[in-house]
Amino acid sequence: MESLSNMRCVACRKDAPPATEAEIVELHPQVSEWEIVEQGGIKKLRRVFRFDDFAEALAFTNALGELAEEQGHHPTLLTEWGRTTVTWWTHKIKGLHRNDFVMAAKTDDLSRRP
Repeated sequence: MESLSNMRCVACRKDAPPATEAEIVELHPQVSEWEIVEQGGIKKLRRVFRFDDFAEALAFTNALGELAEEQGHHPTLLTEWGRTTVTWWTHKIKGLHRNDFVMAAKTDDLSRRP
């Protein structure tokens, strides 16, 4: 199977099916540091990235914003002193899609860059 971080997001229509439980079980281990949370009945992927100060957290947030624009898929970002919380889910389908796991993997790769 191709690595999630090497995949690209695909355009998602409003009637696209959300990831099935079997797909989530298959994909989640590839982004195991992400927790699956449910907010308002919507499953989402969330991870907190820690940094030494606000400037590093902001730089990461800005780099992730550029990546999200490039991929056409956008997270919820909360940037605070020393940390950025990233939450992925597909707004159009109100749930998780393969794209969210792809972007979680790409976010992990971005966090490891010097």
